[in-house]
Amino acid sequence: MVRFVPVRYPLLLGTFTFLFILRVLGQVLVGIHDVGLLPPFEQWYSGVVPYWLLLPLQIALIALMLRIVRDFARGDGYFVDLKPRTGAALKMLSCIYFLSMLVRYIVTMALHPELRWLTGTIPIWFHMDLAAFIFMLGDYQMRRPPAAAPRPAL
Repeated sequence: MVRFVPVRYPLLLGTFTFLFILRVLGQVLVGIHDVGLLPPFEQWYSGVVPYWLLLPLQIALIALMLRIVRDFARGDGYFVDLKPRTGAALKMLSCIYFLSMLVRYIVTMALHPELRWLTGTIPIWFHMDLAAFIFMLGDYQMRRPPAAAPRPAL
């Protein structure tokens, strides 16, 4: 069933996805070559998850994000029809995620003042990007109008 989806949702979800794709590509580029315009690999990578595992996870996440954007652009699909309760949970989790990254940034700045303001914090900013994506996904589910009943055939 096709739904009306305000243009802001596919636009913002697509923008957050595009930013995340740029982050993954930037990290791959500096991992393969020394790219003078981009920060070194160490600044893109927090080291929490081994990179051999992180990259496939990031690619899978990008595929999922692209699927969600496609559903929103078409106004049809699994991710456009989640329950409002799921939307509320997604919004709550995204706020916790975003705030935890804000705390992580503040702690990083307190413990490592030499990293001010953007040096070595690329992973934090892109976690905030993912939190914003999740927030918008949940926001739509909570605000969307109910689906219209199908019209009877003549």
